Amino acid sequence: MRRLFPVTDETAVPDSGERPGEEDRGAAGREWSLAELAAAYAYPAAGPGGPLPWLRANMVSTLDGAAQHDGRSQPISSATDMRIFGTLRALADVVVVGAQTVRQEGYRPARARAEFAEQREAAGQGPAPAIAVVSASLDLDFSLPLFTSPLVPTLILTGASAAPDRVAAAEKAGARVVTAGDGIGVDPARAVQALAGLGHTRLLTEGGPRLLGQLVAAGVLDELCLTVSPMLTAGDAQRIAGGPAVTVPQRFRLVSMLEEDGFLYTRYGRS
Repeated sequence: MRRLFPVTDETAVPDSGERPGEEDRGAAGREWSLAELAAAYAYPAAGPGGPLPWLRANMVSTLDGAAQHDGRSQPISSATDMRIFGTLRALADVVVVGAQTVRQEGYRPARARAEFAEQREAAGQGPAPAIAVVSASLDLDFSLPLFTSPLVPTLILTGASAAPDRVAAAEKAGARVVTAGDGIGVDPARAVQALAGLGHTRLLTEGGPRLLGQLVAAGVLDELCLTVSPMLTAGDAQRIAGGPAVTVPQRFRLVSMLEEDGFLYTRYGRS
């Protein structure tokens, strides 16, 4: 892997007369350690008033804009993309995910990573991030390991008008139901504040596209980690964010860009 942005002494191309690409096969092209990836994707440091909630998204997209192939993201991903996926999870307090993605991707509880145990303990985090499922209907299979055997209890973000029998079923399975909306659905801003109120300030969302679209529309997304996959799929697959368009496009700034085997690992922050 090599860093393309920001440009440093390591990424600057020397005037050596080598053919393009040869200078990148040394240190800049080696496999990065998990510690280096963690440093590259570290959350912002807490300010004088303490940590503020910071919501980042991690998504993958093909060159023609598809976020999935045959309903799943795995076919357009890579081994390095999955290493970054695991690193982002290891840095987070909680992973926020939509109910449809839980059903489609077969979500399981986040696992403890021995490589990050010391770092998480020093940061005051539990052994693994909690999973927070956003669901208005609570139409979920509560017999799945995500609810019955997580290292830390799974959270369910829902509205105040959620069906009482489904709330009871979720709590019986061991999940913690968090109200983040006055009606049936979830208000994204209230969801972020509710999670922060539970001590979860390092937030990560993995979508899906509908949830990410809602977060974008609500203006609560602080950062997007986007893997650009060098693949074309055509078809009618969803983009990384769906739903109604925002009134005015939101401008984000490029924070960093890594490359390996044609995959671009970009990181954009709120301008």
